[in-house]
Amino acid sequence: MNPKILAFAGSTRIDSYNKTLVQIAAAGAKSAGADVTYIDLRDLPMPIFDQDLEAQDGAPATVKQFKELLIAHDGLLIASPEYNSSVSGLLKNAIDWASRPAPGEAPLACFADKVAVIMSASPGGFGGLRGLVALRSILGNIKVLVLPDQVAIAQAHTAFNPDGTLKDPQQQAAIEGLGIKLAQTVAKLKA
Repeated sequence: MNPKILAFAGSTRIDSYNKTLVQIAAAGAKSAGADVTYIDLRDLPMPIFDQDLEAQDGAPATVKQFKELLIAHDGLLIASPEYNSSVSGLLKNAIDWASRPAPGEAPLACFADKVAVIMSASPGGFGGLRGLVALRSILGNIKVLVLPDQVAIAQAHTAFNPDGTLKDPQQQAAIEGLGIKLAQTVAKLKA
C-alpha cells in the first residue's frame, strides 16, 4: 500500500514561492511511489479561530474538509512562508482549527502519528528558516513527527525557472529529496 501524502503551503498568494516549492517536493514523493494530494489553502477559506463561533455553529465546512484530508493521509509536506520570524497567520489558523476535536473524536486525531517534512522559500537571505523553527515546534507539540531534514530557499524571487523548477540543480534535488525521504519514511512506518 502506497504512502498517502498531503502537500500544501501556508500561503494564499497565487504566485506563491512556497506553493511552487511544495509541488517540487510532491513530485519527489510521487517518484518514490507515494500517492500525493496537493491542496491550496486558498480553496479552503477558514475564519479566524473563535471558540465562541465553534461552540455556536461547530466547525465550518472548510475546516471539516481540511481535517478529513489530514486524517486520510499518512504524511504531510508543508511549505511555510516566514511572516515576522514565524509561520503565516493562514497556516497557524488552519492548524488551530484542525486541532480542535469534533464531538466524540480523540484529541488531535488528524495530527497524531502523522509524519511531516517542512520547507520554506523567501526573498530574504534566510529563506524562511526562522519560520521553520516555529512550525517545527507547533507540529511537534501536536503529535506530528517532523523529520529533521528541511530546506530553506533564500532569494526565492530569483530562484525559480518559469516552469516552476529551481534554477540550482542541487536545490532542486534537495527539495525533491524531502518528498522522497517522507515517502520512504512513511512506507517503513506502515510496513
